[in-house]
Amino acid sequence: MLEYLRGKESRVIIGLMSGTSADGVDASIVRIRGHAKDSKIELIHHYHYEYPKEIKELIYRLFDIEKTNIPFLSSMNFLLGEIFADTAIEAIKESGLSQNDIDLIASHGQTVFHSPYPQKLGDFQTRSTLQIGEGSVIAEKTGITTICDFRVRDMAAGGHGAPLVPFADWVLFTSEEFTRGVLNIGGIANITILPKDANIDDVLAFDTGPGNMVIDEVVREISNGELNFDKDGSIARKGKISNKLLEILLSHPYFSLSPPKSTGREIFGRLFAINLYKRGKSLGLSDEDIVATATALTATTIANSIKQFGIEELIIGGGGVYNSYLIELIKNLLPGIKIKTHEDFGIPNQAKEALAFAILANEVVFGSPNNVPSATGAKKKVILGKIIPGGRL
Repeated sequence: MLEYLRGKESRVIIGLMSGTSADGVDASIVRIRGHAKDSKIELIHHYHYEYPKEIKELIYRLFDIEKTNIPFLSSMNFLLGEIFADTAIEAIKESGLSQNDIDLIASHGQTVFHSPYPQKLGDFQTRSTLQIGEGSVIAEKTGITTICDFRVRDMAAGGHGAPLVPFADWVLFTSEEFTRGVLNIGGIANITILPKDANIDDVLAFDTGPGNMVIDEVVREISNGELNFDKDGSIARKGKISNKLLEILLSHPYFSLSPPKSTGREIFGRLFAINLYKRGKSLGLSDEDIVATATALTATTIANSIKQFGIEELIIGGGGVYNSYLIELIKNLLPGIKIKTHEDFGIPNQAKEALAFAILANEVVFGSPNNVPSATGAKKKVILGKIIPGGRL
């Protein structure tokens, strides 16, 4: 199968992504010619499936250790596999293609646990990560060979299993003229540093800290679950940033770690947000002040992470792009740096991460390593992704 795909002039791949915010599934249908630095990428179609309230609540139940058990986790693995498969099928319909036109599906899955730092387990220490959305269900329901579970091989090779998007950033955005930063603001924010005319070994990337996640959780708290995010930063605009609370938040040890580093809901999830909210109230802050300060935390940790690398141009994508207050704060903290979005390069902001996993899957076809050890901390370059044959062998 892979030998056949290697021999094709181009491959049509669907990338599937459900991010840390768990708002839905993005499907990017991509045509790729060549591979690695010689890749020629064409985004054919992007489709977003918004999780209905019931599904979103079930996914958030997975994030609560007290409400999760093994039967529920197992069931959700298969249910999300069904949803990912249906999303791929709907994306194909919208694009005007047929399932026979698709060579591969590349599914990141839904991260439900990510622990890149050693945890004590009896007399042992281990690191782990878990993404669900069963790939076998996707392959069976669509009939299309599916590549999934990308993170675990990097972690097995001593890396953090994250961030994985830098390989695609290198393919898509490396400039011969100047140093670029590629910033994704999802639930967690991550930055890829691309020196001028970079080789893959020159690339550096890491998670800067919270993106939308803490803001979203605070908004849920103040609205009693009626709102899931601060649309366009409208709540934060009504408040005033508390420098005292921000200083306390910035003392979190994650922000002083040197790359490579990665993080997730385990550190900056609901517990962190609730503690932030309570601390804000103890300081006499209004709800709007607390949302403004949570937004400033994201902007400040992003800016602090970027300043040291001499970036001349910053390309921003992910859901955070739609929070204009957050983007204004970032611009104010990074004067002199030209700010662009993925859409300036013809890539819808929400499409980028799904597109990235299509690029990673294309490297699997060629038996080519697709992690970036300088970003993840892995001991060596490895091929990420498990291959599950579809019905067309």
